[in-house]
Amino acid sequence: MTTDPDAPARRSYSYLGPAGTFTEAALAQVPEARNQHWRSVRNVGEALADVVEGRSDAAMIAIENSVDGGVSTAQDALATMPGLRIVGEYLVPVDFVLVARPGTTLEQVSLIAAHPVAYAQCLQWLTRTLPAHAHVPASSNVASAMGLLDGTSDADAAIAPPGILEHHELTLLAENLGDNPNAVTRFVLVARTVAPPAPTGADKTSLIAELPDDHPGALLEMLEQFATRGINLSLLASRPIGDALGRYRFVIDADGHIEDERMADALLGLRRFSPKVVFLGSYPRADRAIVRYPERYSDDVFVEARDWLRGLLSGEPEA
Repeated sequence: MTTDPDAPARRSYSYLGPAGTFTEAALAQVPEARNQHWRSVRNVGEALADVVEGRSDAAMIAIENSVDGGVSTAQDALATMPGLRIVGEYLVPVDFVLVARPGTTLEQVSLIAAHPVAYAQCLQWLTRTLPAHAHVPASSNVASAMGLLDGTSDADAAIAPPGILEHHELTLLAENLGDNPNAVTRFVLVARTVAPPAPTGADKTSLIAELPDDHPGALLEMLEQFATRGINLSLLASRPIGDALGRYRFVIDADGHIEDERMADALLGLRRFSPKVVFLGSYPRADRAIVRYPERYSDDVFVEARDWLRGLLSGEPEA
């Protein structure tokens, strides 16, 4: 078998594995990742290190869950690992199935393996359907099912992502276990630092910023950089910096693109205010919802104001 020397090299993508995870389901939504090399890793830090060190072209990581909030390990890693840029976001509905070894019936289930977060999200269903069950914590959603197959778990069944059935011979005992039918996890595709893609009108900008010091109104001053320019924030989460009590960084998702005049102006104001700003990227929103804003914050208004100021400085007579 010969290899075409002119064929493009296969790209590599890291994701939290093994096969069957929600992260794999998110990566499957990326058109350019299809038929490329997918590298299964054990944690977020390893996935991002693959990108920084060149083992992968990009990594898919979970950043936010509609039920549990921000994924702190991912937010902290993005805040402290330089050279990374978010290039896209993807939404995956969070639902679970109950699986068992072939031949097992639902009536035989009394001990269930599940990751603690997944278990909490299915507790109402479990209480209603299997009121006498006991719970065995698992290290991950996929590990709960793998323990049934490799003999390391004494559980009768496991709560796992639906994708597990595509990769392993397991019996489906029940589906749609999640107590919240609207639960969704937001994933981001992270690459090495590149120029942001062109604005689409349905974009999001992600940032991490620190307050200059701890004083009354400091957070309000930071938020005013966005509010006074008509920019809506869809995420504002605090994470401890770790060097002292009371010191926090803020993870921010803002509606709009860095090439929008109002966003660029806000970033300049934030840079003047904050001792450290990490620009994580401007990228298309997963829902493709067009960003709406009042006309007084349109690009033309900002351009006209700059032109007016330049005229004053140059001594041009005012019209």
